[in-house]
Amino acid sequence: MGNMETALKDAMSIEGALGVALVDYSSGLALGTLGVSHELDLNVAAAGNTDVVRAKMRTMEMLNLHNETIEDILITLNTQYHLIRPLTHQGSKGIFLYLALDRGRANLAMARHQIRRIEENLEI
Repeated sequence: MGNMETALKDAMSIEGALGVALVDYSSGLALGTLGVSHELDLNVAAAGNTDVVRAKMRTMEMLNLHNETIEDILITLNTQYHLIRPLTHQGSKGIFLYLALDRGRANLAMARHQIRRIEENLEI
């Protein structure tokens, strides 16, 4: 559990971070959340983004992209970036990191780099 808390804190240290969740996409439940925005309900975001991940995986299956994996999914809004990163380590399949960023303060390339590093060090 400490590793998850560290990962959430590390994600929130990314410039422009508004909130982060570690989500089980088989159930849609957030395993852990951390955020600074009162407008962003991370449990609702976890459930909604579960649908996004499932839809993309179904689409990849229909396209016979069996040798491909999702590195991340980016949703760009007027004022925010929403970054979804499925975990790929053994034992962490079925889990994704969700990160909401303030578009005016965040460096998207750096955020993607940092969330990749966090994922590599996270063990569930």
